[in-house]
Amino acid sequence: MPTEMADPIIREIDIEAAPETVFEFFTDPAKLTRWLAVEATLDPRPGGVCHQVHEGAPGRGPYLMHGEFLEVDPPKRVVFTWGFSNSDVGVAPGASTVEVTLSPVGAGTRVLLVHRGLPVAAVEDHSGGWTIMLDRLRAAVTGQ
Repeated sequence: MPTEMADPIIREIDIEAAPETVFEFFTDPAKLTRWLAVEATLDPRPGGVCHQVHEGAPGRGPYLMHGEFLEVDPPKRVVFTWGFSNSDVGVAPGASTVEVTLSPVGAGTRVLLVHRGLPVAAVEDHSGGWTIMLDRLRAAVTGQ
């Protein structure tokens, strides 16, 4: 029986920093590990690896995210596949796609994140996770 796919998760936040600054937090491993993952191997070019180790809840994890960059257009857009080698997550490596679009807004940046291709069963965890992680992104970028 095919897995039912959910509507995309869409999150949007404004960050008081230039798009060039925010963009690096998606493509530089040292910066990505300040807000999203505990380890990262990134080759930010189409076809390049996007591998992340996520801590997970106490007693669970680590979670190994294996993706690939599909589009890298500094400082406007980055798109990568998303999925985990841990079967309990329910999203296989490369099974879903995360699109990040950065737009200048005043002196800052509007971050639009769209996560497509998730099975319905994985939406709740990812939806709440992206809300928390984007708040952490804002704090990391602004030094809070």
